[in-house]
Amino acid sequence: MAQEQKTTSHNARLVLISTAEDLVREMKEIGVAPEGVSIMASKGVFRVIRLERVPLRAAILIKEEMLSKGGEAAVSDAVASLSTDATDVLLMGTVGQLRRAAEGLRRQPFGCRDIAREILDVLDATGPAAVRPQALNLGKHTLELGKRTYIMGIVNVTPDSFSDAGRHATTQAAVDHARRLADEGADIIDIGGESTRPGAEAVPVDEEMARVIPVLEGLASDLPVPISVDTYKAEVAEAALAAGAQMINDISALRLDRRVGGVVARAGVPLVLMHMKGLPRDMQENPQYDSVMADILGFLRDAVARAEACGIRRDNIVVDPGIGFGKTVAHNLEILRRLGEFRSLGLPILVGTSRKSLIGRVLDLPVDQRLEGTAATVALAVASGADIVRVHDVQYMARVARMADAIVRGL
Repeated sequence: MAQEQKTTSHNARLVLISTAEDLVREMKEIGVAPEGVSIMASKGVFRVIRLERVPLRAAILIKEEMLSKGGEAAVSDAVASLSTDATDVLLMGTVGQLRRAAEGLRRQPFGCRDIAREILDVLDATGPAAVRPQALNLGKHTLELGKRTYIMGIVNVTPDSFSDAGRHATTQAAVDHARRLADEGADIIDIGGESTRPGAEAVPVDEEMARVIPVLEGLASDLPVPISVDTYKAEVAEAALAAGAQMINDISALRLDRRVGGVVARAGVPLVLMHMKGLPRDMQENPQYDSVMADILGFLRDAVARAEACGIRRDNIVVDPGIGFGKTVAHNLEILRRLGEFRSLGLPILVGTSRKSLIGRVLDLPVDQRLEGTAATVALAVASGADIVRVHDVQYMARVARMADAIVRGL
C-alpha cells in the first residue's frame, strides 16, 4: 500500500479580513492569548477614509500625522507646490493608526480638531462596536438592528403604480394585499398613496389621504406588523400617524415639506430619509453628479441635520440612497456596489431595488419578469450591510434575505 506523500507546504493562504471580528476569530483559532487579541485587534483591519475640501495647512498636518503613525495620506499634487487652497485627502491605515492619528490631530490648529472628530465618527460607525442605533421602535414593535435584515412589503394604493398597474388601488384590495404580505414574512408594511415613478405628477393632499387613511383604518387594529406610510406631506403624515402608522418614509428627506419633521418629532416615530435628485416628474431627465457617492452621502448628512433640527432623535432616523430616484443605471450599480460606504453615517440603511428599471435595463426584461434580478440586488444589499430591504415579492425576498443573512451573519 502506497504511503501518502507528505508535503512541506505551510498552506499559505489569503485571509479576508473586513472587520475586527474577522481578525479576532482568526487569532482565537490559532490560540492567541486574550491579551494579545485585545492589543492586535485594531492592527489588522485596514481602512481608507476620504476627506473633502481640506484646507491646505490642515492637509499638510494630516499627512505628517498619518506618516508618523505608520499610515499614509494621499493629497493633490498641488499641495507640494502650495498652489492650492484646499484638497481632498485619502487616509490609509489600520484602524489603530487612524485612531492614533486622529488623537494627534485633536491637538493641532487649522480646523484639525473638527477633522479628527469626523475621522473618529467614521471609525466608530464602521468598527466592531459600531456607535449606531441598536433598535428601531415602531410602537409596540421593536426591530433589533444588526441581527438580521428586515423586510418591508410594498402596498401601492395608486392607480398608476409602475409595478402592479393599480391592482391594489381600492381600499379592500390594499388591505387584503397588506395582510397577505404580512403572512408571507414582511416585518413592516409600507403604504403609499402617490406614485413616485419617473414622470409622475404630484397628487393633491386630499386625494392621497382618501387613498391611504381608509387602508390604515382597516389594518391598524390587528395587523401583526408595524405600518409605514410613504409620504412627503405633513398633513398626510399627521393623519396617518393618528390612524395607526408607526413610521414615515419621506422620499424627499424633508426637502419638499419640512413640517413633516415636526410631525414625526412630536409622534416620536422613525423617519426614513431618502436621496432623490429633483422631483419624480423630472428626476430621470439626464441626472448628473460630480461624484455619485460623495454627493449622495453629503445630501444624506444634510438631511440628517435637518431632521435633528426638527427635534427627531438620531436613533429614529433611517437613510435610503434612493435607487432609481434621479440616477442612471450606472449610478445605481455603483451605489449597490459601494453600499457599505453608507455605514459611515452610523445609521440604519434601507434599500429599495424591487422590480426597478435598472434591473429591466441590465436584463432586458419587463416589470413582471424581474424577480431574479431583484433577488440578486437584495442578496448583495444584505451582504453590504442593509438593515431593511423594501420589496414587492415578500415571500421570495424574505427567503433570499434569510439565506444571505446566514452567510453574512451566521445562523
